[in-house]
Amino acid sequence: MKTDDLIDFLAREPAPPPGRDIVRRRFSLGILAGMAASSLLMAGLLGLRPDLAQVIHDPMFWIRLAFPVAIGAAALAVTVRLSRPGDRVGGGRWFALGLPILLAWGLAAVMLFEVPAGARVALMLGHTWKVCSTLIAVLSIPSIVAVFWAVRGMAPVRLRLAGAAAGLLAGAMAATSYCLHCPEMAPPFWAAWYLLGMLVAGGLGALAGPRWLRW
Repeated sequence: MKTDDLIDFLAREPAPPPGRDIVRRRFSLGILAGMAASSLLMAGLLGLRPDLAQVIHDPMFWIRLAFPVAIGAAALAVTVRLSRPGDRVGGGRWFALGLPILLAWGLAAVMLFEVPAGARVALMLGHTWKVCSTLIAVLSIPSIVAVFWAVRGMAPVRLRLAGAAAGLLAGAMAATSYCLHCPEMAPPFWAAWYLLGMLVAGGLGALAGPRWLRW
């Protein structure tokens, strides 16, 4: 590069961070693609639970569904902030991310307190604890790819943290899809094993962030 060209390059004003319309468009596409891919993978590998038409009338089905949806919404807000250089996450967004977990644990604690001591382990383990978290992590892989595509285009600078937030968002998307298959309804079960699956996805995102989100 010639000296004059170098001076002209350095004198240019830095490009502004991506605007709200671009952020909204990229994340809308990423989330829609990720949810579609994870849902199709869930349907192909596991299938919908056969009594879905009946169980949707149970309030606990919607409470369980609200758990990953709330975590996903809060993780999305954090991910968007971490995707744009110079944006601060803020304590309120971190609190919003932890609030559904605290509420789910509180509900689980109340239920465990109300049953006999001998029944508590069965409530926590259910019938699928050995595979639940692993399945959510596997279902999150297409969503991780889609969300990472959205994040990478926003020029993030804290790559590992942005990757962890994006992975947690993808894990929440996968857990939301998994709700349509999973037969476990007890809060002590999904407050633990769903969360573990989402955290595994967040860990995968943290590991992949420095490589996949580099721009």
